Amino acid sequence: MLEQSYYEKADEIIATHGKQQRALIPIIQDIQNEYRYLPPELLGYVAKEIGITEAKAYSVATFYENFSFDPKGKYVIKVCDGTACHVRKSIPILDFLYKELGLAKGKHTTADMLFTVETVSCLGACGLAPVLTVNDKVYPAMTPEKTGVLLEELRGEEEC
Repeated sequence: MLEQSYYEKADEIIATHGKQQRALIPIIQDIQNEYRYLPPELLGYVAKEIGITEAKAYSVATFYENFSFDPKGKYVIKVCDGTACHVRKSIPILDFLYKELGLAKGKHTTADMLFTVETVSCLGACGLAPVLTVNDKVYPAMTPEKTGVLLEELRGEEEC
């Protein structure tokens, strides 16, 4: 069960977009932006509020890869494994992140909710390969060593 504040925030977001069925995607995008994931309880709540079935809301949310029902860390690191990045050694970067952060194939978010690591097929920056993003900021020509420095910088931001 979510805290009441989640439903109050959802009400604010719904009010911004209007209680119309066509507002479903912008509403759930804003909710995900707020919490870094889409709480399933809120999806059902939004469906009821805008007059659609919960099944319809889930079909939309699961159709788009961008929506996640799993909580994500403060820093979402996406490692490109498209052809250009793969050939230029993105896998050692991914392996380094998993090892450094204590993650595994089934566990993508650190226990402290600071980091989430995801693999993506393409980030659209093939000329800068290998590439990773942190919360949509692009980091080009990465190596495991550069990735370690980046992690330290991000951790340092937390101490400030």
